[in-house]
Amino acid sequence: MGDRFEKLSEKHIDFISRQHMFFVGTAGTEGFVNVSPKGMDTFRVINDTNVAWLNLTGSGNETAAHVLESDRMTIMFCSFDKHPIILRLYGNASVTHPRDQKWDELIRLFPEYPGARQIFELNLELVLASCGYAVPYYELKGERPTLGKWADSKGRDGIEEYWQERNTESLNKKPTGIEDDA
Repeated sequence: MGDRFEKLSEKHIDFISRQHMFFVGTAGTEGFVNVSPKGMDTFRVINDTNVAWLNLTGSGNETAAHVLESDRMTIMFCSFDKHPIILRLYGNASVTHPRDQKWDELIRLFPEYPGARQIFELNLELVLASCGYAVPYYELKGERPTLGKWADSKGRDGIEEYWQERNTESLNKKPTGIEDDA
């Protein structure tokens, strides 16, 4: 079952700060459940009950579609080193797009990435820490430069065109909110 907490402790925050990858899980009211791995410098602890993460442009936009339909989100961190732990953050999510007034406030929390698409905030309802005894050891070799190079080559106009071509609806044909009129 694991140890349950109402909010993040300093120990949890320290653990999160040392992780290079996290996973985001969401689901709409029906259709596919989505679990996405995330990396780069895209996660921030706002306070002990709120976190935010920067969503970079990718081939799909499932998380945004799901949050429009159901604000439930789970974020999971796994330790791949000496001290095994799995930390899950459960709560209600909201999404901010570059067109939204709050964008300027939130985007300052992150490095500048040309493919920045949305920022998700998660209001925590439950923090669950459990053992990671079955999680294998892995060694970080570094961040992949591929996404940054791809976004740089497209430029902002090309990225927004890509959103229109590939990011306006989910696998289940649900809107993602990437368009202004969504």
